[in-house]
Amino acid sequence: MDFIEWKVIIVPVVAVLLLISSAIVYKIHSTTGTFLLLLALGLLFLLWAIEIHFDLWARMPSWLRHTIGAVVAFAIIVFLVVEGLILSGFSAQGEKNLDYIIVLGAQVYRNGPCNVLRFRLNKACDYLMENEDTLCIVSGGQGSNEPFSEAQGMYDYLIEKGINADRILIEDKSLNTVENLTNSSAYFDKEKASVGIVTSNFHIFRSVRLAKKLGLKNVRGIAADVVVIYLPGNMLREFFGVSKDFLYGNI
Repeated sequence: MDFIEWKVIIVPVVAVLLLISSAIVYKIHSTTGTFLLLLALGLLFLLWAIEIHFDLWARMPSWLRHTIGAVVAFAIIVFLVVEGLILSGFSAQGEKNLDYIIVLGAQVYRNGPCNVLRFRLNKACDYLMENEDTLCIVSGGQGSNEPFSEAQGMYDYLIEKGINADRILIEDKSLNTVENLTNSSAYFDKEKASVGIVTSNFHIFRSVRLAKKLGLKNVRGIAADVVVIYLPGNMLREFFGVSKDFLYGNI
């Protein structure tokens, strides 16, 4: 049995498995990025299976095939360019003795921060211990599924790690990255202060660009690691985030 015959069986099976996996991930409330990645791949394989079954490609007029090919090629190029920009922030480590660092919030539970936020806070701890004059702004409000504000959870975590309370400023009203940066900037002079943004590596590019758009003149990214297994989903979700902010003129 050659590949042409095999794909009649394999492609629909892969589509079903991906869609079932996306439903399971959604049901257990795993990361949104992973759910979206599995769902997108499942739908792509489903469309491919439909095309194979009805032999749609061969039935299309040549002009339509060329148009679809051009659109797909353009979409791939855009995707690769945006993902390249996102990757450019992965190695960001800021610089020494910044005036402030802003730690962007993520999900908190009653027993502590989620893995993504824990990585960010550990990165912030390392920086604060090495740069004793830097102040830290923890930024994040309280979501409907959180027992207290993200900022409060971050504050408690940093205190447990030995960071002096006098060095931590709480911003607990923000519900998204733009609000994080806007509300946090009330603590300093945007024209003069040197500021580091501590966030996940895949989120550095967009965060720094947003900050510059909001008027921060001396801003750097400080990239925290993430759980590798979740990175593909995070990268996909961030692609849509960067694209949206670009279209809205935020970056």
